Amino acid sequence: MIKYVNPDQLNKNPAYSQAVVTQGNGQTIYIGGQNSVRINNEVIGKGNLSKQVEQVLQNIEIILTECGASFENIIKLNIYVVAGQNVMEAFQASQKYFARMKPPVVTVVFVSGLGNPDFLIEIEATAFVSDKK
Repeated sequence: MIKYVNPDQLNKNPAYSQAVVTQGNGQTIYIGGQNSVRINNEVIGKGNLSKQVEQVLQNIEIILTECGASFENIIKLNIYVVAGQNVMEAFQASQKYFARMKPPVVTVVFVSGLGNPDFLIEIEATAFVSDKK
């Protein structure tokens, strides 16, 4: 069971939930911070946030698929954006992926830098897949 919690006493937003509770049999998938690196260690979209977001989400989709999951199973996102970037650009680039999700729990943090100076964004995800089909 996955329960999305949005108490009446708190802001309700269609883009995110205040909390998500999982209970029962299934698997939880923790996806470490993904950036815009492809299999050959090439950084995609140097200097272009939209292209980096696209590659990051493709990487997450590859991991989800390998684990028998999809974007529909994501319950939490941690998004780290290098300060000074246009977040609306990232939001627009993510819509074809995020439109498939129920509103997850989301944290967005502006940071001074990431593990490589070419990275503009990094995303961690948590997904839950119930054993019930």
